[in-house]
Amino acid sequence: MKRYLFVDDNIAFAENLAEILREEGAHVAVAETGKQAIELAMGTQFDALVTDMRMPVMNGAQLVHQIRRVDPGLPAIVVTAYTGENDLLAAREEGLLAVLPKPVPIDRLVELLGAARRNGLVALIEDDPSLADNLAEALRDRGFSAVMAQSVAETDRLGGVRPFTALVDLRMPGGTDGVAIRLLHQGFPHLPILVMSGHKDAFRHAGSLPLYPKPFQTGMVLEVVENLWR
Repeated sequence: MKRYLFVDDNIAFAENLAEILREEGAHVAVAETGKQAIELAMGTQFDALVTDMRMPVMNGAQLVHQIRRVDPGLPAIVVTAYTGENDLLAAREEGLLAVLPKPVPIDRLVELLGAARRNGLVALIEDDPSLADNLAEALRDRGFSAVMAQSVAETDRLGGVRPFTALVDLRMPGGTDGVAIRLLHQGFPHLPILVMSGHKDAFRHAGSLPLYPKPFQTGMVLEVVENLWR
């Protein structure tokens, strides 16, 4: 049986969502505050967290950060009616499975929760926003969460997350070819890294790591990610 944790200061809203998932056969715990959610996570290993963004005392971004200290492998979905808020950027930096709007699209929520993978966070280091978004969506469809960096500086700030693998472009803004890989090796010494590049003159910087010249078949890369997760 899947176990989910729903957090919203509007307890009636959270209970309504929870009841829908319970009808699907899941066990759903509901918390009204971030503090309550963390206490629940200390006693139960959940398959996914669904939290509202705007809550008093501890917002959704802060909750994801704090609860990952208790359970680093917990997939997280944030729901919000305010997609442009700065706190949402902070939440994304924690590595989310998805951000959903309010009112919540129930079918999509059920689909995401059903596919969600514990310990399924992928570091996606890519400066092309379109490619990064496409890869993140493809990963999401398979239940993987993604934390993204679009520069060397952003790569250097990934120390607070625990990915199980990384997809890395060799040539990133703010550094020489391959420097993002070196930063990841420093921060995550045993992290499996898959390298991407559209610049043949940069290929040598991949060393012995698996290299996927652009354009590549996304499905082939995802199969490798699947095998690494297993």
